[in-house]
Amino acid sequence: MRTVFLLIVAALSLGLSFAAPQLPSTPAGNVLAGYLEALNSGEKEKLETFIKAHRPDRPNALDIMLDLRWNTGGLDLYSVESSQPLNIQAVLHEREGNGNYNRMSVFVNDANPAVITNITMMVIPPPAGAPVPERLTQRAAVEAWKAEIDKSASAGKFAGVWLWAKNGKVITSGARGKADRERGLDNTLDTQFRMGSMNKMFTAVATLQLVERGQLSLDDTIGKILTDYPNTNVASKVKVRHLLSHTGGTGDIFGPEFDAHRLELKTLQDYVKLYGARDLQFEPGTKWDYSNYGFLLLGVMIEKVSGLSYYDYVARNIFKVAHMTHTGSEPESVVVPNRSKGYMRDQWAMISNEPTLPWRGTSAGGGYTTATDLMKFAEALMSNELLKPATLAEAARSQFATGNYGFGFQVSPRGAPTSYGHGGAAPGMNGILRVYPDSRQAVVVLCNLDHPAATRIGDWLHARMPVE
Repeated sequence: MRTVFLLIVAALSLGLSFAAPQLPSTPAGNVLAGYLEALNSGEKEKLETFIKAHRPDRPNALDIMLDLRWNTGGLDLYSVESSQPLNIQAVLHEREGNGNYNRMSVFVNDANPAVITNITMMVIPPPAGAPVPERLTQRAAVEAWKAEIDKSASAGKFAGVWLWAKNGKVITSGARGKADRERGLDNTLDTQFRMGSMNKMFTAVATLQLVERGQLSLDDTIGKILTDYPNTNVASKVKVRHLLSHTGGTGDIFGPEFDAHRLELKTLQDYVKLYGARDLQFEPGTKWDYSNYGFLLLGVMIEKVSGLSYYDYVARNIFKVAHMTHTGSEPESVVVPNRSKGYMRDQWAMISNEPTLPWRGTSAGGGYTTATDLMKFAEALMSNELLKPATLAEAARSQFATGNYGFGFQVSPRGAPTSYGHGGAAPGMNGILRVYPDSRQAVVVLCNLDHPAATRIGDWLHARMPVE
């Protein structure tokens, strides 16, 4: 990087200049140029004009583009990888967060104006020679991270709390934004936030505790534990290890069926009654595919083996052991005094997420917690109060070639500094916990806004995290 920088300085001193990449004047190139101009403006009139001309067949195109702008802050052209008159592939650079790079492919027809027939975008590793974040000292990281948080909060893209600790001692913490906009209540470190899929860590620990005690085996099938499971193919093939690693082919729980029965699904068994007859989406162990239903089934198995409700089991064997006093999964009908309200985007407005909330959190996700309680959970993991060292090591390593997922924990890619934890995202909520066991550090970010409000802040620090 220093060599590239010196070459640039030398060239500038000689009066040379560097031309920004340009899109070709082809139908596809012109459409991509118009797409980026409208997206980056964030203006209703420009977005609607572009969509009317080039995406008239997509009624949700405005929502998609607004979501993309919210998530990235806008996109700038980095390079053109390939170009034909009716298709183009380009690398785009995100303006906010870590400045991720994305590959976008655009296909158009030969009409006038050209209409997009297909458009895809995916995050890619930084291209060779592209600038990447550098590791910072602890002091520099604290100052820069807080500045990033303040910038996001000022732009309305962060409302929540953060907590970074090492060896059990707080390095930095704080809160921004409102826990309840209608009542004018501020977020504080005592605010309880809905945590989405972060609850999967508790389910994984509970399952692995039962494995350690000999009450379960990683190779037990669903049918061995749940002898009356409705689909015999699922019951006979899917093992505990498949459920823990999202390799069971058991599918999701969210969609039209969930929306239709959202407030009727009050127990874990209610979910099995609704989804239990479904067959496998693929043969277990052959593919990685995130499955909320798989973790729902783990909760049912925990109840069967332990003789306790899922909620009582985790309360006694995880929350009590880790001294987590402000974490739970009470139904939404129960008043939780310090629980924040969630706010989701509806184009340019912020509205309550209440119409999307389930009856209560499950073993697949949901419930609520505080930053302090999640830090206690991280400390209990690192101190082996919840799991034996060998069990935790297995849970915190990737269990499949893709996915960077262990047993209930999202884990660092091979070759990267070791970390494990989990994120959570749903309308009006977003959070992340990352544990760095080698340096005994942990980071918690919780928000009562849509993804990636917390993820973006956590990822920013992760890319610059001091590892000493």
